[in-house]
Amino acid sequence: MRCKTLTAAAVVLVMLTAGCSTFEKVVYRPDINQGNYLTPTDVAKVHKGMTQQQVAYTLGTPMMQDPFGSQTWFYVFRQQPGHEKITQQTLTLTFDSAGVLTDIQNKTALTAQ
Repeated sequence: MRCKTLTAAAVVLVMLTAGCSTFEKVVYRPDINQGNYLTPTDVAKVHKGMTQQQVAYTLGTPMMQDPFGSQTWFYVFRQQPGHEKITQQTLTLTFDSAGVLTDIQNKTALTAQ
């Protein structure tokens, strides 16, 4: 009888602690990196007046281009470390009709979750 009681108590204890957040950290979650990884040094090389070819040579091809033809390039990097919050860096480059860089917007460390 005592063995059954101890077994039942152990099962109940395991079931109660199964949802605790401390056990969640034990489970391995790989880091997930998506998009264009840009270092601050790479971004500093880009300046207004560069052509699209020069920007593509410096940073690589963009993750997305504006589908409506307004010559806007988006370099997006999203990082999801194992048990931490998601961060996203977005570099938006706008070109004029001649393909010359006219605007740079760098939004870093957008947190989500």
